[in-house]
Amino acid sequence: MKTIKIAIFALMASTLLLSTSCKKEEPTTNGNGQVTINLKHLWGMGTDTFRLNTTYIHPMNGDTMTFSTYKYYVSNFKLKKSDGTWWVHPESYFLVDLSSNSSSLLDLGALPIGEYTELSYTLGVDSLRNVSGAQTGALSTMNNMFWSWNTGYIMIKAEGISPQSTTGNFAFHLGGFSGVNSTVATKTVDFSSNPLTIKKDKISEIHFNVNTAMTWCTSGSCAGTSSVMMPGAIGHQMATDFHNGFVFDYIVE
Repeated sequence: MKTIKIAIFALMASTLLLSTSCKKEEPTTNGNGQVTINLKHLWGMGTDTFRLNTTYIHPMNGDTMTFSTYKYYVSNFKLKKSDGTWWVHPESYFLVDLSSNSSSLLDLGALPIGEYTELSYTLGVDSLRNVSGAQTGALSTMNNMFWSWNTGYIMIKAEGISPQSTTGNFAFHLGGFSGVNSTVATKTVDFSSNPLTIKKDKISEIHFNVNTAMTWCTSGSCAGTSSVMMPGAIGHQMATDFHNGFVFDYIVE
Protein backbone atom coordinates (compact mmCIF):
# COMPACT_ATOMS: atom_id res chain seq x y z
CA MET A 1 0.00 0.00 0.00
CA LYS A 2 2.82 2.39 0.85
CA THR A 3 4.41 1.74 -2.56
CA ILE A 4 1.11 2.53 -4.31
CA LYS A 5 0.74 5.86 -2.42
CA ILE A 6 4.28 6.90 -3.40
CA ALA A 7 3.59 6.07 -7.04
CA ILE A 8 0.34 8.08 -7.04
CA PHE A 9 2.09 11.09 -5.46
CA ALA A 10 4.88 10.94 -8.03
CA LEU A 11 2.34 10.81 -10.85
CA MET A 12 0.48 13.86 -9.48
CA ALA A 13 3.72 15.83 -9.10
CA SER A 14 4.87 15.09 -12.63
CA THR A 15 1.45 16.05 -14.03
CA LEU A 16 1.53 19.37 -12.15
CA LEU A 17 5.06 20.08 -13.40
CA LEU A 18 4.07 19.33 -17.00
CA SER A 19 0.99 21.54 -16.70
CA THR A 20 3.05 24.42 -15.30
CA SER A 21 5.78 24.14 -17.93
CA CYS A 22 3.25 24.12 -20.78
CA LYS A 23 1.24 27.11 -19.51
CA LYS A 24 1.53 30.18 -21.77
CA GLU A 25 3.40 33.04 -20.12
CA GLU A 26 1.16 36.09 -19.76
CA PRO A 27 2.65 39.47 -20.73
CA THR A 28 3.30 41.79 -17.82
CA THR A 29 1.60 45.18 -17.57
CA ASN A 30 3.78 46.37 -14.71
CA GLY A 31 7.06 48.26 -14.74
CA ASN A 32 8.57 51.43 -16.12
CA GLY A 33 10.77 52.62 -18.94
CA GLN A 34 12.73 55.83 -19.43
CA VAL A 35 12.11 58.72 -21.84
CA THR A 36 14.57 61.40 -22.92
CA ILE A 37 13.86 64.47 -25.07
CA ASN A 38 16.84 64.98 -27.39
CA LEU A 39 17.21 68.50 -28.82
CA LYS A 40 19.48 69.11 -31.83
CA HIS A 41 20.13 72.81 -32.39
CA LEU A 42 20.76 73.91 -35.96
CA TRP A 43 21.34 77.16 -37.84
CA GLY A 44 19.12 77.78 -40.85
CA MET A 45 18.94 74.86 -43.29
CA GLY A 46 22.31 73.48 -42.20
CA THR A 47 22.73 70.07 -40.64
CA ASP A 48 25.67 70.91 -38.37
CA THR A 49 25.02 71.49 -34.68
CA PHE A 50 24.60 75.16 -33.76
CA ARG A 51 27.28 76.27 -31.30
CA LEU A 52 28.11 79.32 -29.24
CA ASN A 53 31.19 81.39 -30.09
CA THR A 54 30.89 80.43 -33.75
CA THR A 55 30.21 83.00 -36.47
CA TYR A 56 27.07 82.52 -38.58
CA ILE A 57 25.48 84.48 -41.41
CA HIS A 58 21.72 84.72 -41.16
CA PRO A 59 20.17 83.20 -44.30
CA MET A 60 17.42 85.84 -44.59
CA ASN A 61 18.74 89.17 -43.33
CA GLY A 62 22.44 88.62 -44.06
CA ASP A 63 23.60 89.56 -40.56
CA THR A 64 26.85 88.15 -39.28
CA MET A 65 26.18 86.89 -35.75
CA THR A 66 28.41 85.33 -33.11
CA PHE A 67 26.52 84.11 -30.04
CA SER A 68 27.84 84.16 -26.49
CA THR A 69 24.45 83.15 -25.02
CA TYR A 70 21.44 81.23 -26.23
CA LYS A 71 19.04 79.70 -23.74
CA TYR A 72 15.32 79.15 -23.34
CA TYR A 73 12.65 77.38 -21.31
CA VAL A 74 10.63 74.31 -22.25
CA SER A 75 8.17 72.85 -19.77
CA ASN A 76 4.98 70.95 -18.89
CA PHE A 77 5.67 67.69 -20.71
CA LYS A 78 2.74 65.27 -20.96
CA LEU A 79 2.32 62.01 -22.86
CA LYS A 80 -1.04 60.56 -23.89
CA LYS A 81 -1.49 56.81 -23.61
CA SER A 82 -3.38 54.78 -26.20
CA ASP A 83 -6.28 54.45 -23.72
CA GLY A 84 -6.71 58.25 -23.69
CA THR A 85 -5.22 58.92 -20.25
CA TRP A 86 -2.31 61.33 -19.76
CA TRP A 87 0.98 60.83 -17.96
CA VAL A 88 2.16 64.17 -16.58
CA HIS A 89 5.81 64.82 -15.86
CA PRO A 90 6.17 66.24 -12.33
CA GLU A 91 7.87 69.62 -11.80
CA SER A 92 8.38 69.80 -15.55
CA TYR A 93 10.59 72.85 -16.09
CA PHE A 94 13.81 72.75 -18.09
CA LEU A 95 16.25 75.54 -18.90
CA VAL A 96 18.05 74.70 -22.13
CA ASP A 97 21.41 76.51 -22.04
CA LEU A 98 23.61 75.98 -25.07
CA SER A 99 26.73 76.65 -23.02
CA SER A 100 26.17 73.12 -21.68
CA ASN A 101 25.68 70.20 -24.08
CA SER A 102 23.94 68.17 -21.39
CA SER A 103 21.06 70.66 -21.15
CA SER A 104 19.92 69.58 -24.64
CA LEU A 105 19.01 66.17 -23.20
CA LEU A 106 15.84 66.44 -21.11
CA ASP A 107 15.34 63.44 -18.85
CA LEU A 108 11.63 62.81 -18.23
CA GLY A 109 12.43 59.93 -15.91
CA ALA A 110 10.33 56.80 -15.48
CA LEU A 111 7.07 56.25 -17.37
CA PRO A 112 4.68 53.29 -17.14
CA ILE A 113 5.26 50.84 -19.98
CA GLY A 114 2.77 50.89 -22.85
CA GLU A 115 1.90 52.75 -26.04
CA TYR A 116 1.76 56.55 -26.21
CA THR A 117 0.19 58.45 -29.09
CA GLU A 118 0.70 62.15 -28.34
CA LEU A 119 3.18 64.50 -26.68
CA SER A 120 2.27 67.90 -25.26
CA TYR A 121 4.79 70.50 -24.08
CA THR A 122 5.11 74.25 -23.48
CA LEU A 123 7.75 76.55 -24.89
CA GLY A 124 8.28 79.05 -22.09
CA VAL A 125 6.96 79.06 -18.52
CA ASP A 126 3.24 79.01 -17.72
CA SER A 127 1.56 82.04 -16.16
CA LEU A 128 1.08 80.43 -12.73
CA ARG A 129 4.80 79.88 -12.20
CA ASN A 130 5.57 83.36 -13.53
CA VAL A 131 3.76 84.89 -10.56
CA SER A 132 4.75 82.37 -7.87
CA GLY A 133 7.68 84.29 -6.43
CA ALA A 134 11.17 82.95 -5.77
CA GLN A 135 11.67 79.37 -6.94
CA THR A 136 14.40 76.76 -7.26
CA GLY A 137 16.01 74.54 -9.87
CA ALA A 138 15.51 75.59 -13.49
CA LEU A 139 13.27 78.44 -12.29
CA SER A 140 15.77 79.87 -9.81
CA THR A 141 16.49 83.57 -10.20
CA MET A 142 20.18 82.62 -10.03
CA ASN A 143 19.86 81.55 -13.68
CA ASN A 144 19.40 85.22 -14.66
CA MET A 145 16.23 84.42 -16.56
CA PHE A 146 13.76 86.40 -14.44
CA TRP A 147 12.78 90.07 -14.70
CA SER A 148 10.36 90.74 -11.84
CA TRP A 149 7.06 89.56 -10.45
CA ASN A 150 5.00 91.58 -12.95
CA THR A 151 6.91 90.71 -16.14
CA GLY A 152 8.04 87.23 -15.15
CA TYR A 153 10.52 84.95 -16.85
CA ILE A 154 12.66 85.60 -19.88
CA MET A 155 11.53 82.76 -22.14
CA ILE A 156 14.38 83.10 -24.66
CA LYS A 157 17.71 84.89 -24.19
CA ALA A 158 20.14 85.42 -27.08
CA GLU A 159 23.24 87.61 -26.81
CA GLY A 160 26.36 88.16 -28.86
CA ILE A 161 28.11 90.42 -31.36
CA SER A 162 27.25 91.53 -34.88
CA PRO A 163 28.90 94.16 -37.10
CA GLN A 164 25.43 95.11 -38.36
CA SER A 165 24.46 96.36 -34.90
CA THR A 166 25.13 100.04 -34.26
CA THR A 167 26.72 99.09 -30.93
CA GLY A 168 28.46 95.97 -32.24
CA ASN A 169 26.39 93.84 -29.85
CA PHE A 170 22.92 92.31 -29.70
CA ALA A 171 20.79 91.25 -26.72
CA PHE A 172 17.34 89.76 -27.12
CA HIS A 173 15.51 88.94 -23.90
CA LEU A 174 12.11 87.70 -25.00
CA GLY A 175 9.42 87.40 -22.35
CA GLY A 176 5.81 88.08 -21.42
CA PHE A 177 3.31 85.46 -20.31
CA SER A 178 -0.11 87.04 -20.91
CA GLY A 179 -2.11 89.00 -23.46
CA VAL A 180 -1.43 89.46 -27.15
CA ASN A 181 2.33 89.72 -26.62
CA SER A 182 2.73 86.44 -24.74
CA THR A 183 5.86 84.48 -25.60
CA VAL A 184 4.47 81.21 -24.19
CA ALA A 185 3.05 78.52 -26.48
CA THR A 186 1.77 75.00 -25.89
CA LYS A 187 2.47 72.52 -28.68
CA THR A 188 1.46 68.93 -29.41
CA VAL A 189 3.00 66.14 -31.46
CA ASP A 190 0.69 63.40 -32.75
CA PHE A 191 2.41 60.09 -33.37
CA SER A 192 -0.73 57.91 -33.22
CA SER A 193 0.13 56.44 -36.63
CA ASN A 194 3.41 55.15 -35.17
CA PRO A 195 3.00 55.09 -31.38
CA LEU A 196 5.83 55.47 -28.94
CA THR A 197 6.21 52.16 -27.10
CA ILE A 198 7.67 52.42 -23.62
CA LYS A 199 9.38 49.15 -22.71
CA LYS A 200 10.41 47.94 -19.30
CA ASP A 201 13.91 49.08 -18.28
CA LYS A 202 14.51 50.57 -21.75
CA ILE A 203 15.28 54.18 -22.73
CA SER A 204 13.23 55.79 -25.50
CA GLU A 205 14.31 59.05 -27.14
CA ILE A 206 12.07 61.68 -28.71
CA HIS A 207 14.16 63.83 -31.06
CA PHE A 208 13.54 67.45 -32.03
CA ASN A 209 15.36 69.78 -34.40
CA VAL A 210 15.60 73.38 -33.14
CA ASN A 211 16.41 75.98 -35.80
CA THR A 212 17.82 78.89 -33.81
CA ALA A 213 18.02 81.12 -36.91
CA MET A 214 14.22 81.13 -37.06
CA THR A 215 14.23 83.60 -34.14
CA TRP A 216 15.13 86.35 -36.66
CA CYS A 217 12.94 85.05 -39.49
CA THR A 218 10.70 88.14 -39.67
CA SER A 219 12.21 90.58 -37.15
CA GLY A 220 14.73 92.09 -39.57
CA SER A 221 18.40 92.93 -39.22
CA CYS A 222 20.33 93.82 -36.08
CA ALA A 223 20.93 97.13 -37.86
CA GLY A 224 17.32 98.04 -37.12
CA THR A 225 16.73 96.24 -33.81
CA SER A 226 19.64 94.88 -31.80
CA SER A 227 18.05 94.89 -28.36
CA VAL A 228 14.74 93.73 -26.87
CA MET A 229 14.44 93.87 -23.09
CA MET A 230 10.70 93.99 -22.33
CA PRO A 231 7.48 92.26 -23.45
CA GLY A 232 6.11 93.67 -26.68
CA ALA A 233 5.12 93.01 -30.27
CA ILE A 234 8.67 92.41 -31.53
CA GLY A 235 9.44 89.97 -28.74
CA HIS A 236 6.18 88.14 -29.36
CA GLN A 237 6.92 87.78 -33.09
CA MET A 238 10.48 86.60 -32.49
CA ALA A 239 9.28 84.02 -29.96
CA THR A 240 6.58 82.82 -32.36
CA ASP A 241 9.19 82.36 -35.09
CA PHE A 242 11.39 80.42 -32.67
CA HIS A 243 8.43 78.20 -31.77
CA ASN A 244 7.95 77.41 -35.47
CA GLY A 245 11.57 76.27 -35.64
CA PHE A 246 11.11 73.79 -32.78
CA VAL A 247 10.12 70.68 -34.74
CA PHE A 248 9.61 67.00 -33.89
CA ASP A 249 11.95 64.77 -35.91
CA TYR A 250 11.81 61.08 -34.94
CA ILE A 251 11.65 58.50 -32.13
CA VAL A 252 14.26 55.95 -31.07
CA GLU A 253 13.01 53.05 -28.96
